[in-house]
Amino acid sequence: MITENIINSEYSDIMQKSYIDYAMSVIISRAIPDIRDGLKPVQRRTLYDMDELGIRSDRPYRKSARIVGDTMGKYHPHGDSSIYESLVVMAQEFKKGCPLVDGHGNFGSIEGDTAAHMRYTEARLQSVTEDAFLRDLDKDTVDFIPNFDDTEKEPEVLPAKICNFLVNGSEGIAVGMTTSTPPHNLKEIVEAEKAYVRNRDISLEELMGIVSGPDFPTGGIVTNGDDLRQIYETGTGKIKIRGRVETEKGKGGRMNLVVTEIPYTMVGSGIAKFMADVADLAESKKTTDITDISNQSSKEGIRIVIECRKDADLENIKNLLYSKTRLEDTFGVNMLAVSSGRPETLGLRQAISAHVAFLYDVNRRKYTNLLAKEEGRKEIQEGLIKACDVIDLIVEILRGSTKREQAMDCLVHGSTAGIRFKSAQSEREAGQLRFTEKQASAILDMRLVRLIGLEITQLLKEHEETVECINRYRDILENPRSMSKQIIKDLDEIGKKYGKERRTEIANIGAAVFEEKPMEEMDVVFVMDRFGYARTIDVSTYERNRETIEGDEAGFRHCFVVKNTGRASIFTNTGQLHIVKIRDLPFGKLRDKGVPIDNLSNFDSAKETFVLVADLSQVIKARLLFITRKAMMKFVPGSEFDVTTKRTVSATGLSEGDELFRIRLYDEETDRQILMQSRSGFFIRFALEEVPEKKKGAVGVRGMKLQEGDELEEVYYMNYADERTIEYKDKQMPLTRIKLTRRDSKGTKVRLS
Repeated sequence: MITENIINSEYSDIMQKSYIDYAMSVIISRAIPDIRDGLKPVQRRTLYDMDELGIRSDRPYRKSARIVGDTMGKYHPHGDSSIYESLVVMAQEFKKGCPLVDGHGNFGSIEGDTAAHMRYTEARLQSVTEDAFLRDLDKDTVDFIPNFDDTEKEPEVLPAKICNFLVNGSEGIAVGMTTSTPPHNLKEIVEAEKAYVRNRDISLEELMGIVSGPDFPTGGIVTNGDDLRQIYETGTGKIKIRGRVETEKGKGGRMNLVVTEIPYTMVGSGIAKFMADVADLAESKKTTDITDISNQSSKEGIRIVIECRKDADLENIKNLLYSKTRLEDTFGVNMLAVSSGRPETLGLRQAISAHVAFLYDVNRRKYTNLLAKEEGRKEIQEGLIKACDVIDLIVEILRGSTKREQAMDCLVHGSTAGIRFKSAQSEREAGQLRFTEKQASAILDMRLVRLIGLEITQLLKEHEETVECINRYRDILENPRSMSKQIIKDLDEIGKKYGKERRTEIANIGAAVFEEKPMEEMDVVFVMDRFGYARTIDVSTYERNRETIEGDEAGFRHCFVVKNTGRASIFTNTGQLHIVKIRDLPFGKLRDKGVPIDNLSNFDSAKETFVLVADLSQVIKARLLFITRKAMMKFVPGSEFDVTTKRTVSATGLSEGDELFRIRLYDEETDRQILMQSRSGFFIRFALEEVPEKKKGAVGVRGMKLQEGDELEEVYYMNYADERTIEYKDKQMPLTRIKLTRRDSKGTKVRLS
């Protein structure tokens, strides 16, 4: 009978534990590299699978789909896209300082082109991957663990001979943490590790004398070299990097600027964004010295040509590009890696120390394994040499035995029972044999050709070499200095064979300062259509097309003359004031589309509508009358909106459920009275002198008592002698029909017969 066992647990405790387990799984098993080999699990599994499949540097390429499928089926059951993406990145020279995969086909480009599908591309291992990551896997250098379904074994970590965490860097987003390590120069990292092996007390300053800073595959210039000391000490910080710009002669005696190296952060779609930003600088008249930009990059390298005017100040344009585009950018550093089974932020010295400790562990296991193999080989060799001296006796034992076990027992224990000998002397000599089981097995498996004198000589030579190896391996394992020398030798081989010259320059350069030429002040006309697309046009163009612009068919809703150095004020129904610099608007022809006002301000076309669009300088000089849908009103001095730094300010206070309805730039000659019309047909007329002046943040006073659910539909402004009529319910109604009264009454219900 099964007994019931109910376990009561807090739901929050279960959720907390489950989430922590999930987070640690993402951190350890997916997103964060291991400090020992600098690889994430998907990268490690892909490289190991390629090695198992024999797709090495000296063999033909194999389809990427074959690699991805095998890796997913045996080691990484998390989808083919993540495996292929990691394979692609490990093959891209513009992302990795030391690519680990040799890609054949379209593996993407520095300009953001994606790699072709895995069925079209091929790949194989780079020789550096074989030499520095996979070569000693068969020497019990690392632990092997079961795969996801316990049908295969995979290495827990690869026996990397270089600190790949620093050489190739890493980027990853886990749960609650990220890693972002810049790539470094392989030769410098190797030299730094050698220096650490020689002197465990080496200081960070001494290491930085070897590792001068990051070495990005795209080159560039690090401009805050003095900050690297703090970054390498803490493992976090910001690296400012800018592209390299050169000058060259163009057509007609002009000088062009040529971008030959880009910041690492611009890899991908950043190049297209940079070119668009440069074009925007020219279109917005931020500079008039740039006439054209073209991307002439090829397999030979980056080449973005910026054509300038003949008399242009090229140094000033460079500073403009550095300050206004991503040609100078920031790389955020957070050197997070899995160290001793947990995520840890490591400085330069800590990262090198952790990897060197791993090198000692790998080499200790490697030479322990090699020593055991050589000792086993020595035992067999000594047995074969000894057998050569009594070969006739051994042949007699073999001929006299009826089965292998008899001969084996005789060679190991001297047992002669059941064996026919030619003489008693032979039997006595056989009884004295004492080979080991390994030696006896090797003797029984020995080919007769080894009895030739030359072969015996070769056997003696092999034995001498084996003894030398044993002595050398014991020396490495027992003598710390010998172990250090071997590690330095291994590092030296990798550095000399695969090291390259540094690409990135380390410098200390101040922030780029662009001296903006003063704009020649002139009148332009601001025009914006009903869709919110705005631009400026020439005053003469406006005069010639005035009827078209002000007519309903053209669709222009806002139009006014303004200085090109001025600003436009955009008041919206939500009570916000958005400020747009006129110079940011494109200047062109009447039929040009313009730019959405959303792109130049915080205006949200999905939530806001325009109430007043005007020249801000005129607004500041005026006295503004604010009216809301619920008939709240006030006067606000325009000086309240004289702001210089903000793009958006709160223009008025609003009660819940209310919205801004009208704003009037008050004219005391014509605006003496106001007529309010509600949606349900109530009218009220009163003098504007009853409306008080308040601060912009105030809600205001009530102009008309509205019935529940009613709201203002229209307002009219008039003076005392105004004989104007309005159209109401398809009939003409004089404004003076509404009796002049006091503010804050419900007004008069108008019924037209």
